[in-house]
Amino acid sequence: MSNRTPIPTSKELLEAQNHLWNQIFSFMNSFSLKCAVELGIADAVHDHGDPITISDLATALNIPSCRLHNFRRFMSLMTHNGFFRQSTSENGETTYSLTRNASLLIKQKGESITPFIELALYQPLLDPWQHLSSWFKCETPSTAFELCHGMYIWGATGEMPGLAKTVSDGLDSDSAAVARVIVDDCGDQFEGVKSLVEVAGNKGKIALEIKKKFPEIKCSLFELPHVIDALEKSEDIEYVAGDMFEGIPAADVLILKSVLVTWNDEECVNILQRCKEAIPNKINGGKVIIIDKVIDANIELPKFNETQIYFDMHMMVHVTGKQRTENEWKKLFTEAGFKECKITPALGIRCIIEISY
Repeated sequence: MSNRTPIPTSKELLEAQNHLWNQIFSFMNSFSLKCAVELGIADAVHDHGDPITISDLATALNIPSCRLHNFRRFMSLMTHNGFFRQSTSENGETTYSLTRNASLLIKQKGESITPFIELALYQPLLDPWQHLSSWFKCETPSTAFELCHGMYIWGATGEMPGLAKTVSDGLDSDSAAVARVIVDDCGDQFEGVKSLVEVAGNKGKIALEIKKKFPEIKCSLFELPHVIDALEKSEDIEYVAGDMFEGIPAADVLILKSVLVTWNDEECVNILQRCKEAIPNKINGGKVIIIDKVIDANIELPKFNETQIYFDMHMMVHVTGKQRTENEWKKLFTEAGFKECKITPALGIRCIIEISY
């Protein structure tokens, strides 16, 4: 039996060509989204009260009339990508209204993730992709980011102007969106808890949201000293500076959101061992809550799995971490000395993972 690939028909070749074109030009989706955020289109539609005509939208955004035809073409792409609905007014003019997807682009709203969009498309994070083929052919360094910039990403935040703020704001916007869901839909996680520490939580958005909903809990943020020093602090939570690889403040509950995904297995076990040292056993109410992605946990939603693959590639290029399957997560927990694990798909592509000993 021949193993040679069958010769495609002319129709199949054309379909393959179209598939490749879509792959080649898919970058337009990302940069058009960036453009929409920079122009403030979603905010303009929201402030006007949709639907808004294309001419009124252009006026609100200070787009000159000579660009109106091109702007209409741009809005066709944004409509195709699911951010706006296009319709026709009584006088025949094209109008646009917001979709549910666009609600995350409204900067005035607390759940806006526009800073994360700016982070993902920040030029120093895009440049390593140009070095990916070279990185695959060499044994060092550990990431394409390091090959491109000559330093590890966390070191680069102190060397590259703007990178630290872009990373901080991007991660913070993601935490803000998740924090509200955690307290509203998963509040039973914190019943009876006396103390809680958000580990490596950037600005402490989750700790702040939990404190607001459960004022009886003593909440703290544990971060690196230079992160703590740069923060605009709240009186509602405590701020503790340190290194999670050396030790973590004691508490009933620790929360780690999107922390372990950025580290390799050996580093994760180290962090988890420090977590175990910081909490009491399960009988005395101790547990670690990990908010992260679990590959195949949402297999009934193919789009979620696609997003997990993209995030895994993002980790591969920029840090030493990776997305993990349920078995890979459990192996880390066992090696760190934890005995019980509960994984609950509850946050879109992310899960709430509870571990204890």
